[in-house]
Amino acid sequence: MIATALDHFTPPPSSKLLGWHLIDARPEQGWIRIGFDGKKDFCNPAGFVQGGILSAMLDDTMGPAVFVMTDGKLYTATVTMTVNFLIPAKPGPIVGEANVTQLGKTIAFVEGRLMAEDGRVLATATTSARLVETAKAIR
Repeated sequence: MIATALDHFTPPPSSKLLGWHLIDARPEQGWIRIGFDGKKDFCNPAGFVQGGILSAMLDDTMGPAVFVMTDGKLYTATVTMTVNFLIPAKPGPIVGEANVTQLGKTIAFVEGRLMAEDGRVLATATTSARLVETAKAIR
């Protein structure tokens, strides 16, 4: 796998809870693939991973796409995020992919999606995120 700025970044407890792990990245393209654990503890009464958890996974995929694209210089603070839930997410491995569609001076626009182990798309999202110097955002 290619080296990224995430190699020197300690994931926060929320990412660890989600089972966040880097699978692949193409920093020059602003593209990233992240793995998550769709734990049974995350399920709603119907037995599917709760939508808020899926939203957190999407957020935790799209932000790192910007982080790796900027070699760790810029951190994102989500301004807006629109999520579309396409099919219910069963417990098990979930893969997130994100692509930076536009990186401005103060705002980034990113698209993301979550997929089941069989490749079916579970949810999609778009976000606009304020760009903050990582040194100022993370202390």
